[in-house]
Amino acid sequence: MTAESIQSPAARDAFASDPAEARQEIRNYTMNFGPQHPAAHGVLRLILEMDGETVQRADPHIGLLHRGTEKLAESKPFNQSIGYMDRLDYVSMMCNEHAYVAAIENLLGVTPPERALWIRTMFDEITRILNHLMWLGSNALDLGAMAVFLYAFREREELMDVYEAVSGARMHATYYRPGGVYRDLPDHMPKYRESKWRKGGSLKRFNEWREGSMLDYLEAFTRDFPARVDEYETLLTDNRIWKQRTVDVGIVTKEEALAWGMSGPMLRGSGIEWDLRKKQPYAKYAEVDFDIPLGRNGDCYDRYLVRVAEMREANRIIQQCVKWLKANPGPVMLENHKVSPPSREAMKDDMEALIHHFKLFSEGYSVPVGETYAAVEAPKGEFGVYLVSDGANKPFRCKLRAPGFAHLSSMDAIVRGYMLADLVAMLGTYDVVFGEIDR
Repeated sequence: MTAESIQSPAARDAFASDPAEARQEIRNYTMNFGPQHPAAHGVLRLILEMDGETVQRADPHIGLLHRGTEKLAESKPFNQSIGYMDRLDYVSMMCNEHAYVAAIENLLGVTPPERALWIRTMFDEITRILNHLMWLGSNALDLGAMAVFLYAFREREELMDVYEAVSGARMHATYYRPGGVYRDLPDHMPKYRESKWRKGGSLKRFNEWREGSMLDYLEAFTRDFPARVDEYETLLTDNRIWKQRTVDVGIVTKEEALAWGMSGPMLRGSGIEWDLRKKQPYAKYAEVDFDIPLGRNGDCYDRYLVRVAEMREANRIIQQCVKWLKANPGPVMLENHKVSPPSREAMKDDMEALIHHFKLFSEGYSVPVGETYAAVEAPKGEFGVYLVSDGANKPFRCKLRAPGFAHLSSMDAIVRGYMLADLVAMLGTYDVVFGEIDR
């Protein structure tokens, strides 16, 4: 019997159990993936056209977390929008701040003190590790590996303590300021108190790293962290199930990566050596030694390996920053009180300092007419801020370039033909955060 004879109306009637079934037409069906789905990573709504388990079309619907950040930034003084930057990619807080304050510094024509630039470099890399740990844990959880999530959050908590010690907040730090950083690194770290869960030898072990300054704490962390990354790799890198879910899934060729405007691990996972820290160095990246990890095949597995290698390189950079900061004390903020506030002590007995403080926090500062674009190599890719100034104390135009927006736009082209389960792996490897995509 030939294929043509099976598809003939007579053959269909013969195989059908009733006349209604004989008239049935098999079509693709449409289904919603998200925004409630836990693997949708926030508020993504994907409308999928499915042929059985195979994805024929994926239409991302975004905007469910749109908060008008760019317009809000255009309605208030420059410094009052730094906190909004933390809330864009809320897993890469200080990297977002860095791009925004760098754009303001470009317009003002000021350069922060050297120590402030080293602190920014160090905290950018702390943020990179925080981001990749969150990505590693959540992506593994999406694909069925529960333990990695718990391991990754163990180290995240240690670095969140650094955020809290330096800014008072564990997530939305607002630590970077035009002209430097809010304050110098603290001389001591907060310690765990005795409780029914931590006491005696256990409490002493938890507080072992916290006996000295923040730099001593980070030095201890960077010595310990490579062994922790080894633990993640033991769980995943040669894991048979992990490789079945990621190898040859979501392949992005070099040409596709360039055509879709990809950056960060999405671009480097396809084998293109592009990293703003090397190609257009900012802060103190030109003075630290690190390598750019590259993938070969452009699949989910390669992007996993790239991000794990990036955590190791970020650890190296933090070690170099700690060494320099220990040896070189100094100012962390410009002494220009048109841009940076005077000290509390100066305000008590100097009328001019009091006026500077009042003007800075009520009216802000006016920026010369002009436009600028400042970009940083954020953990997810190139995060850029385009500012236009008309000479006022707030931006005339603020446009944010979010890496996740460009990545998500390629969803339909990349996942077409893969299975539904592979779509989850691909969505995880994009590392999307909707704060920056919807803005």
